[in-house]
Amino acid sequence: MQRRQFLAGLGALGASGFVGAGEQAAPLRGPDVIFVPTPNEIVDTMLRMAAVTRKDTVYDLGCGDGRIVITAAQKFGARGVGIDIDPDRVAEATENAKRAGVADRVRIVRGDLFEADIKPATVVTLYLLTDLNLKLRPRLLKELNPGTRVVSHAFSMGDWTPERTAEVQGTHVYLWRIPPRKA
Repeated sequence: MQRRQFLAGLGALGASGFVGAGEQAAPLRGPDVIFVPTPNEIVDTMLRMAAVTRKDTVYDLGCGDGRIVITAAQKFGARGVGIDIDPDRVAEATENAKRAGVADRVRIVRGDLFEADIKPATVVTLYLLTDLNLKLRPRLLKELNPGTRVVSHAFSMGDWTPERTAEVQGTHVYLWRIPPRKA
């Protein structure tokens, strides 16, 4: 509960930008939340709840040190893309992927999670605040393919009812699935 209150007390800044490999670094806004690592037991729960397999591409929006996409590659054989706006976190996550021996399956990019291309994802993981999840929700529903799993550590999506929830180390993990498109 303290971690949740701590994160909920953190603020957001302004707007835009995405930098991929080989692009010039456009000015990016600052992080929406400070980096607080997701405990490994919760990472495992998130990936198991999403039923990650080697066929999946896991996107972690606000990837921090990269542990979620690295674990997805190591334990489940998935591909992973971590997106973070903080260049220090990007460097750390990139180094962690190399050290873990999964740099061929994991790509870390510096970018704005509200602007980055997330369409290739089959699983999206989040450890943001509820208001950020709510801001992302229309994008997730519009851009992700039906059946894509979305998993959040600690923070809900408002009135979007999760398919499953779990409690781990005193915090909730939520799972949603992108519904079929209406004709």
